[in-house]
Amino acid sequence: MPLAFRRRGARRVLEQDQCVHDVTLLEGVARAFYWQHLLDSGVMQSGSAIARAERLHQSVVNELLRLTLLAPDIIEQFMAGTQPRRLNLIWFQRHPLMVDWQAQRDLIASFREDA
Repeated sequence: MPLAFRRRGARRVLEQDQCVHDVTLLEGVARAFYWQHLLDSGVMQSGSAIARAERLHQSVVNELLRLTLLAPDIIEQFMAGTQPRRLNLIWFQRHPLMVDWQAQRDLIASFREDA
C-alpha cells in the first residue's frame, strides 16, 4: 500500500490512493477522547485541570473536547480519510458544533457539495 506524508499548509496529511488522512485532525480527536476519559473516570476534575497539566490554554482543551460530540460515522470518515478536505481541526476550533448528529451529517454534506 503506497503511503506518503505531505504538508498542506500547516497540516500534516497521510495520502493513500484517494484517501487523505488529516493527521492533525486525527490527533485532535484522539486527544479529545483521552481527555474525556480522564474526566469521566475522575482522574481530572475539569477541562481547566487538564489544561494546567498539559500546559495549554483552557480554551484549546474545551475546543477539542467538543470533538467527542461528533457522530460516530463522521469520526469513521476521519479515520478512513474520506472527510471533505476543507474540514480540518482549525475549522472545528473556530466554529460551533451542533449536538444533533443529523445536523452534523448535513454540515459534512454541505462541504462535499461546495467542492
